[in-house]
Amino acid sequence: MSFLDHIARCNNADLRQFEPWFIGTERAGFIHRDFAPVLAAKPELFTHRRQGWYFAGALDAPTKRTAAMRSFLLELRAQGHFKGLWREEAYSVTWEFSRPALMEMERAAVPWFGVRAYGPHMTGYVRKKDGLHVWVPRRSRDKPTFPGELDNTVAGGQPAGIGLLDNLVKECGEEAAIPPELARQAKAVGYVSYWNQSGAQLKPDIMTCFDLELPEDFTPTAHDGEVESFELWPVRQVFETVRDTKHFKYNCNLVLIDFFVRHGLLAADDPDFFAIVGGLRQMQPSLSQLPSG
Repeated sequence: MSFLDHIARCNNADLRQFEPWFIGTERAGFIHRDFAPVLAAKPELFTHRRQGWYFAGALDAPTKRTAAMRSFLLELRAQGHFKGLWREEAYSVTWEFSRPALMEMERAAVPWFGVRAYGPHMTGYVRKKDGLHVWVPRRSRDKPTFPGELDNTVAGGQPAGIGLLDNLVKECGEEAAIPPELARQAKAVGYVSYWNQSGAQLKPDIMTCFDLELPEDFTPTAHDGEVESFELWPVRQVFETVRDTKHFKYNCNLVLIDFFVRHGLLAADDPDFFAIVGGLRQMQPSLSQLPSG
């Protein structure tokens, strides 16, 4: 493994297998050719024209679209879709985080529609006499996704109706028992983005990176069952584990690589320096993965 391998692993999407999905004139996501028949079976909601999919034009308000989509997704769940991953958690459908949502939809369905998801990922670190240390959690082995893998100190998806910092503060309390007054000291330091494909699912996601310097006498504790345990690792151990293994959840590697760059652990003369830094923020898939014509 290498840092570039992790970047490539997160950016494996082949858009030649997808067609764009529009709400009105705005592209909201992408539909895989294997998922397209599911939409075609609901012509009152989805139409196909000009090499793209379009949501019902009569639904001319976000609230109407949200209600219609929820009814449709509940039908799919009843038919066995989403395989127990339903969260009852609404995500905003918007290609740019600062723009008003076109509608909201259930989190579990978002990658099936190639909708961009957002979320805060925080690296909690401690300064000791011998250098930086990072709090590394291990995901619960009962989690339906990536059980037992290593994770960022605190991370979560971005539900509709809450800001990124408020969401991070909430996740800090739920996942690591970090009190709000401490969690609010976290600093937004950048973002990572990627285009990841898993079968018919597409994640063209953006994760906002936060750093939080924690006191030496503070220990995060698993609170809501999402995390099995926390360990405080020397940053070099984290660096080598990311570089050499797949022990961290696939997208968490990008957040940590960004941390290594910002804290000077990756030398500017490293032959891969520019490719690594550039690869952390891929807002479009590579040209070889785009549809022709």
